[in-house]
Amino acid sequence: MRVEPRRPAWTMRDASTAFESPKMKTEFEIAAPLVQALADKGFDALTPVQEAVLNPDLFGRDLLVSAQTGSGKTVAFGLAMASSILQSSSQLPKADIPTALIVAPTRELALQVTKELQWLFAPAGGRVVSCIGGVDIRDERRALSTGAHIVVGTPGRLVDHIRRGSLDLGDIQVVVLDEADEMMDMGFREELEYILDAAPNERRTLMFSATVSKPIARLAESYQNDAVRVNTTSAQSAHGDITYQAMTVVPADVEKAVINTLLFHDAPNAIVFCSRRDAVNKLTARLTNRGFSVVALSGEFSQKERSNSVLAMRDGRARVCVATDVAARGLDLPGLDLVIHADLPRNKEGLLHRSGRTGRAGRHGVCALIVPVRARRRTERLLSDANVEAEWRLPPSATEIEEALNAKLLVSDVLQTPPDTTEAGLASTLLEKYSAEHLAAAIVRLTRSTDSAPEMLQDPGAQQPSRSRKDRYDPDREFPREERREHGGRRGSDFPDGQWVKLGVGRKKKADPKWLIPMLCKSGGFSRNSIGAIRIDPDATHVELKPEAAKSLIDAAGERQIIDKSIWVGRSEEPSAAVPRPKRNKDFSSKRPKKVRRPASGKGDGGSFKKKRSGPKKPRGPNGEKKRSKNPPKRS
Repeated sequence: MRVEPRRPAWTMRDASTAFESPKMKTEFEIAAPLVQALADKGFDALTPVQEAVLNPDLFGRDLLVSAQTGSGKTVAFGLAMASSILQSSSQLPKADIPTALIVAPTRELALQVTKELQWLFAPAGGRVVSCIGGVDIRDERRALSTGAHIVVGTPGRLVDHIRRGSLDLGDIQVVVLDEADEMMDMGFREELEYILDAAPNERRTLMFSATVSKPIARLAESYQNDAVRVNTTSAQSAHGDITYQAMTVVPADVEKAVINTLLFHDAPNAIVFCSRRDAVNKLTARLTNRGFSVVALSGEFSQKERSNSVLAMRDGRARVCVATDVAARGLDLPGLDLVIHADLPRNKEGLLHRSGRTGRAGRHGVCALIVPVRARRRTERLLSDANVEAEWRLPPSATEIEEALNAKLLVSDVLQTPPDTTEAGLASTLLEKYSAEHLAAAIVRLTRSTDSAPEMLQDPGAQQPSRSRKDRYDPDREFPREERREHGGRRGSDFPDGQWVKLGVGRKKKADPKWLIPMLCKSGGFSRNSIGAIRIDPDATHVELKPEAAKSLIDAAGERQIIDKSIWVGRSEEPSAAVPRPKRNKDFSSKRPKKVRRPASGKGDGGSFKKKRSGPKKPRGPNGEKKRSKNPPKRS
C-alpha cells in the first residue's frame, strides 16, 4: 500500500487505497493488513512520531526515538517493526518461535502494549503473548509453547523465561525497548543487557524514550548498529494540550488543596501522584472519608489488585486514582482530564511522565502541582528544565468551587434533555404540588448531596517570615527586662490579639515543646507560625495561638475537648506568671560521702596508688631503657 503523507492530519478515503495526500512528495509503504486495522479502529490521522518511523530512509535501520508520553508510540513501533516481521508477505506465517520482542518497564504498560498490538496485527494473523510478573509463570510457558509471533514482557520475567528455556530468541528480527529511560531509572540495566545479548546480532533494535539521558545513549551505542536519532518533541513545546497550574499552599494544607482541586474540576477521571507508598495509603483513606470514589495503585499491590483498580477506573466505579510514579507507568485511562502532583516530582522526566497521563489524542488536560511555599524556587527550576509554562495561583477556594458547580449544573445533560412520555405525568404532578422555585432548590440539593464540602485553606502569603537564630532567641528585642520579670522571667505575648489555650499535660508528665508543637499543628491543622508563647507548669501547659488557630484546635477537639486521643484542651486566660521550676535540694546529708583515696601502705586499707618517689630519677639509655649498674649487688 502506498502512503503519501504531507502533514499530521492524514485522510483515509478507503482502506484499499490507504492513507494518501496529493501534496506529499515522499512515498513509502504500509502493509495492507495494518491499513485495514487502522481503518477498523477509526484512525483518520497519524501522529508525528508515527509519520517519522514510516520514513522510507529509515527502512531496516536501528532507531532511537524520543517522543512525549501519549503521542502514539505503541502504534508507531508496531508500524516500524511490521516491515521486519511481515517482510514480503502480507500475512504472518504459522506461529512458532517469536520474531519480535517488546520490553516494557511495568506490568500495566506491557498489558497495554499487548492489547494495542493485538488489534494492529489481527488482520495479519499475528499472535501476541505477554510475559509479566505477578501471574502464574506456568500459564505463560504454555502460551509460549503453542507459538507466538510477538512477545511483550517486563525485564525480570523475560529473563526468567530465557533462563528456563521457555523463550527462544533465536529467530528474533526486531527488539523494541519501550520507555527505555524509565527502565534504566528502575535499575533494569543488567536485565536489558542480558536480553539484548541473548538476541541475534542481526536483529533491529528500536528504542523509544521520552528523554534520551546519558545511560540511554551509552546503551544505544553498545547495542545498536548505526542507529538513527528521531526526535519529534523539538518542533513543539512539551505537552501543548495540557494546562499547567502551580498552586502554592501552606505545608499542612497539601491534602486539603488536593480535595479542593478535585471538587473544582470535577473530572470524570483524575489521578493523584504521591512519592511513597505510605503517602498513597494515607491520602486514599483521607479521600475515601470525604466521600470520593477512589482507588489506590502502588508497588505493594498484587497484580490482581492493580488490575481491579484500573478496571474500576475504566468502568466508572472509581473516579480518582492515587498512585506512585512506577505503578502508574503505562496507565492509559479514558477521559483522564486531571493530573494532580500531591508530592512534587524529582526531575523533569518525572514531571513529563506524570503529566503525560492526560492531554492524549487531542484531548485537553489539566496538570496541577501542589507547591508548598518553601518549594517554590525548586518548582520554578523544575518547570524551566521541562520547558513548561505554568500559571501560578492559589488552590480553589470554597467560593470558586461553588461557582464552578453552579455553572456545571446549568449545562447539565439532565436539564438539557426534555422529559419523555413516561416522565411527563410525574412532572405535571410535581408542578401542581410544588412551585418552580421549590423544585429547582430540590434539584440543587439532590445534585450537591453527593459532593464533599470544600476545605478551608490558609493564606500562604500571610505566613510570618522566618527569623534568624539571634532574633528568635533575643528576649530583649520586644520584651524588656522589666516586663519579663512580671511574667516570671519569660517573654510575654507574641501576638497582639492572641488567644490562650490550656492543655491537660504539664511538667510532671514530661511536657516538652519538642512534641507539643507538632501535636498541636497536626490536631488543629495550622503551621508553627500560629503558635506563640508556651508556658509549662507542673500540671498544665498554657499555649498562645492566633485566633483562627485557637478556633481550629477547639473545633477539632469536639465536645469531649480531647485531642491526640488523651489530652484535654480548653480556652484559658493569659497566665499572670509562670510557675518556676522547683529548685534542687541543697541538703547534702543524703548524699554518699566521697571516697577518700589513700596511698598504698600494704596493710589492706584500700589504697590503690603508690607513693611518689622522691629524689633524682635513675639514668636511662638513649632508647629509654634502664641502665644497669656497674656494681650490681651481690646475691647472698
